[in-house]
Amino acid sequence: MNPIYSPILPSLLENKETRIVITTHHKPDGDAMGSTLGLYNFLIKLGLSPTVITPTDYASFLNWLPQNNTVLNFEECPQKCKDLIEKADWVFCLDFNKLSRINDMGQLVSLSQAKCILIDHHQEPDTFFDNQWWDPKASSTCELIYRFIVKEGYENLIDKNIALCLYTGLVTDTGSFRYRGTNANTLRIAANLLETGVDQSEIYDRVFDSFTEKRLKLIGFAISERMEVLQNLNTAILWLSAEDLKKYDVKTGDTEGLVNYGLAVQGVKLAVLVIDRTVLVKMSFRSKGSLNVNEIAKKHFEGGGHINAAGGSSSMSLEETVKKLKSILPLYTKELSNE
Repeated sequence: MNPIYSPILPSLLENKETRIVITTHHKPDGDAMGSTLGLYNFLIKLGLSPTVITPTDYASFLNWLPQNNTVLNFEECPQKCKDLIEKADWVFCLDFNKLSRINDMGQLVSLSQAKCILIDHHQEPDTFFDNQWWDPKASSTCELIYRFIVKEGYENLIDKNIALCLYTGLVTDTGSFRYRGTNANTLRIAANLLETGVDQSEIYDRVFDSFTEKRLKLIGFAISERMEVLQNLNTAILWLSAEDLKKYDVKTGDTEGLVNYGLAVQGVKLAVLVIDRTVLVKMSFRSKGSLNVNEIAKKHFEGGGHINAAGGSSSMSLEETVKKLKSILPLYTKELSNE
C-alpha cells in the first residue's frame, strides 16, 4: 500500500452534511459498480449522503445491486451531475487512475475544489488525487474497499447489502477466483463476505447466467466467424465491426468476457478483442503468464491496465488497427513463446 494514505473517515464524519460524489470509469464493469455501490451503502450506514455518478451506462446484469436505483448516469443528466461535482466537498474515484477514463467528467473533477480520494488497483496512477488507497497487487477495487472499511475500524458495519456489492466485484475481477491476482487474503475476504448471508449462487446466476439470446448468438458468431488464431505467435484475435454490433443489437455489457474465449484456445498466451465503436476502435487485451499486456496497450494503443488484463483504443479503422496489432506482435516473440 502506498504510504501517502492517511485516515479519511475522521475528517469526513466531522460534518454529516458533507457533499460526497462517488464515481468510476467509463462503461463500468462488475468491480467498478460493486466497489462504488459497496462504498455508497457503507457511507449511508455512517449517516452520510453520497451520490454515485457514472460517466456512462453499464450492463443490465448489474442493475440488481443494492441501491442501483440511486445511480446517476452523466450522459442522461449532465447538468445535474455537473452541479453535484462542482459543489462536492469530497470526490471518491474508484477503479480508475486517470481522469481521461471518466470522459467529460474528468475535467469537472480536475477543476473541483473537492478533496479527491483515489481507491484503485491499476498500475501507474496519475497524480490528480489528495489521498489514495492504492495497491496494484490487490485482486480488485472491491477488495480495496473491504480493506479500507476494516482499516478505518468499521468492519462491524459490513452487512449483506455491502457484501453483495463487494463479492460481485471480487468474483468478476478475479474470473471467479482463478486469475493470478487472487491470493489467500482475497479468499479470506470472500469468506468473510459470505458470512453476512450472501448467496454466492444467486450472484453467479445474475451475473454469469443471464445472457439474452442475441448475446449468446453474438458469442457464437464471434468465435466461428471473427476469430483468427496465429499459431506461430500463440495469439488469438477476435474482431467485431460496427455492422456486427448492429446485427446482433449489442447492448452495453454484451461483449464483456468475450476476449477470454480467445485465451481459452490451447497454446494461446495472448488474446485481443478489437471492436469498432464508430467513434473509436476499442481493444481488450488478456494474457497468460508473464506477458505484460499493460505495456503493449500503453506503448501502442493509448491504453493500460494490469499485467494480464488491459484495454486500449485506436483512431484508425478496424482493419488498420488489426493490421497494426499484427505488425507489432513479432516484437514480443520471446514473451509469446511457449518454451
